[in-house]
Amino acid sequence: METVSEALEELLVAAQRQNCLTVGVYESAQLMNVDPDSVVLCVLATDEEDENDVALQIHFTLIQAFCCDIDINIVRVSGMRRLAQVLGEPLSTDSNANEPRDLHCILVTNPQAEHLKLNEVGSYCKESHCRNQWVPSIALQER
Repeated sequence: METVSEALEELLVAAQRQNCLTVGVYESAQLMNVDPDSVVLCVLATDEEDENDVALQIHFTLIQAFCCDIDINIVRVSGMRRLAQVLGEPLSTDSNANEPRDLHCILVTNPQAEHLKLNEVGSYCKESHCRNQWVPSIALQER
């Protein structure tokens, strides 16, 4: 049986192929301000070293409140290294001095697009709400 983390990985890859991902805290906040109805899932990603980043945690709190207020499914993800691998992102600045994108907040958009595994991840979020866990967590495992 497939795990929720594998379903999330497949969803992110499919959404990226369909150009239905918004990556970055600032970019995500901007999109949710302009077109919140297009957002179907919000992924907030951190690792242990990010837990003490007060500015990031404030951004997360505001994004979570907004998503809960307008009924956008939201998950917290640990495993930034795996997330970067899934999305084909470099982990650090490459030889051309290109900075890696901010993967701390990722939005899956465009509900009209056929997103593989969206229902599976959405069901996990709804089941978590029934257990009073409003922002469920998923750990992405290195492979």
